[in-house]
Amino acid sequence: MTDRHAQACLEVARETFSIEAAAISAMRARLDDSFVRAVELIAACSGRVVITGMGKSGLICQKIAATMASTGTPAFFLHPAEGIHGDLGMLMKGDVVIAVSNSGETEELVRILPVIKRMGLSLLSMSGNPASTLALAGDVFLDISVEKEACPLGLAPTASTTATLAMGDALAVALLRRKNFSAEDFALFHPGGALGKRLLLRVEDLMHCDGEIPLVGEDTSVKEALFEITDKKLGITGVIDDGGALVGVFTDGDLRRCLEHSAAGLDKPITAVMSRSPKRVLRHNLAAKAVQLMERYSVTSLFVFAAEDERVPVGIVHLHDLLRAGVV
Repeated sequence: MTDRHAQACLEVARETFSIEAAAISAMRARLDDSFVRAVELIAACSGRVVITGMGKSGLICQKIAATMASTGTPAFFLHPAEGIHGDLGMLMKGDVVIAVSNSGETEELVRILPVIKRMGLSLLSMSGNPASTLALAGDVFLDISVEKEACPLGLAPTASTTATLAMGDALAVALLRRKNFSAEDFALFHPGGALGKRLLLRVEDLMHCDGEIPLVGEDTSVKEALFEITDKKLGITGVIDDGGALVGVFTDGDLRRCLEHSAAGLDKPITAVMSRSPKRVLRHNLAAKAVQLMERYSVTSLFVFAAEDERVPVGIVHLHDLLRAGVV
């Protein structure tokens, strides 16, 4: 591609961005109480949100439905052409229908409007034509009109579909906020991916407990502590007092430093060489929190406690456990 063609290509892209950004900005400026009523209509829905549209609008509807469903608003896409051939049976009492058409006169969509009304379902209309059949049929109407499409022929839906998508996102986010939908709630709908693991797995799900916890008493020698570190295979041991409270930690790194000058270090009492500020995490903390603490303090293990004021450890979690679980 020549420099001239490359420059022309970039100019087209910039113009497209400008046209679509302007379309969204104009829609933002004309937001009014209709948007509030749309959110309240959906929030009060006792059934599902059914989103329907044809062609490119239909593709945007599918994305809006997916976004709502993943953020706490049960929703699905209904193809209007399939709807007039039997799929309207998916509709049930209590549903809210969101119908989308830039012209507001899409034949397949207009044909299912009487059925929606006859079933007593609420209708939210989204159209670029406030005087259209669809706009006038809605219980609530949202104006998604644009001044012009980014397509130079004015034919391919571009700015109009971008504006529709932005309006759908705005509805989904407003509903998310209204319902106090949390990150943990979001993770429940995404349990299979890394996001779900970071937001669902807790330290107690991954920690070693009971006999797997490396622990020695205060009267232990470095040599005896080495046996515990080797046996538990975590590269660390905790040091506890007579009441079981954690008073320090000793790692394989501490061992190397202890033996740098003389093997006599093996006979030292563990309390003489242990670290007295063990890093801790709570069992109910998210596993991602353990990762953050390990990164902050440059450690690979954390002793786990049941509560902030507890001193007796209930477990230990290692970086390898977090790696295996896919949290990192």
